[in-house]
Amino acid sequence: MIKIKSKKIEAIIGEIIDQYTYADQSDRPWIIGFSGGKDSTVMLTLVWIALQRVRNEFPQPYQLRRPVHVVCNDTMVENPIISTYVEDVLAKIEVSAREQGLPIFVKKTTPKLEETFWFNLIGKGYPVPNNTFRWCTDRLKIRPTSSFLHDQIDEKGEAIVLLGTRYDESKTRERSIRKHEAEGSRINKHPTSLNTYVYAPIKEMVVEEVWYVINAIPSPWGFDNSILFKIYADASADDYECPTVVTNKEHKTCGQSRFGCWTCTVVKEDKSMAALVNNGQEWMTPLLQFRSQLVEDRNKPENRSKYRRNGQVALNYEGEDFGRMSAGYCARILKQLLEIQLEVQKSRPDLILITNQELIAIQVIWNRDMNFDYNVSYIYQEVYGRELNTNNMKSLDHTERRLLKEVCIEDPSYYSLIDNLISLQESKTLMISKYGLNNDLEKRIEEFVNPKKG
Repeated sequence: MIKIKSKKIEAIIGEIIDQYTYADQSDRPWIIGFSGGKDSTVMLTLVWIALQRVRNEFPQPYQLRRPVHVVCNDTMVENPIISTYVEDVLAKIEVSAREQGLPIFVKKTTPKLEETFWFNLIGKGYPVPNNTFRWCTDRLKIRPTSSFLHDQIDEKGEAIVLLGTRYDESKTRERSIRKHEAEGSRINKHPTSLNTYVYAPIKEMVVEEVWYVINAIPSPWGFDNSILFKIYADASADDYECPTVVTNKEHKTCGQSRFGCWTCTVVKEDKSMAALVNNGQEWMTPLLQFRSQLVEDRNKPENRSKYRRNGQVALNYEGEDFGRMSAGYCARILKQLLEIQLEVQKSRPDLILITNQELIAIQVIWNRDMNFDYNVSYIYQEVYGRELNTNNMKSLDHTERRLLKEVCIEDPSYYSLIDNLISLQESKTLMISKYGLNNDLEKRIEEFVNPKKG
């Protein structure tokens, strides 16, 4: 049994036990948003210890009837250092919960294929997110987790979300927490989600206490917390300082680093990734440079088309193109991304920056947008020197292409038309939405019969 010297932390554990067993005797599931960072790690640690004590010390009617779901959202563009760490932690949590007989269940959520970062950026030509067009948060984070939450609500009627938010994080965060608090109540209605309640058990903890838990209390699921401490320490930029309660002389000052997507263009500078590079993770340098390039490229008219995705003309104040990112730019960015992936895989062969499913989906949306000038498979083969495994998406082989060209020798434009129509038809098995395929085919034929002028 883990005993903790801090009375405040013991009090928080006691409150969690009371809330789990006595204050709320329903079977509403608890849902813990787990990022692998310091706050969510501490919250899960205290909940885990509370459940151990309920199992060992409380009478049978109050034992572990409520499931606790540890939900981790993978945006598919997470900082690779954190992503690898979280994968290892989740595996350990799953095994240890089962071995200890605790009702803790791991769930990993990811965006739908049509909502991933690269599908929207390279496939649809969305400009990278900024503060005025922040399309990423909803698609990559909110929707996947909300989908799981709604499934739980549909099954149980209600659910309680445990948040690792703290007053001490910032004045803004404190105002936000207090705004939704109900006096005298531990749980409060979720501000936007129906039949959902919020419980923030560690809201009064300060950062020193957070690091005390990580450094001084052994992980109840048996992981090495010093790994997390080192990640924060290595990601600390020079202008950050994290006051921490050290437990031995080897503990150095760690940072208030916030980890997120390595592609994040909303922040001006990714200080945590830059610090990781400076502290020995040089292999991440191409990722850092690529992220900076995406920011620089965003508002250059030469990288934009004249039209938005809805067909509206979009020009900037100077009358220059300012619509979606151009097809040529998207193809160029895809090639650079694959080149970076190939480079980092020399030292980290398991690291995937863009999945094969995303590559295939990008080709599908390019076809549906009548962008036949660029081909994902060709770009992939140019970088990797081998064909992309497209499974069901089979293009014409060399013999079929030769025969088709011979048939269309009198008018080569028919070859392009037939090839385009076949590409559209073949992509139907992989389309995110098959709706509109007939219209796509008709549109391509219409463009062939009545080509646009100019």
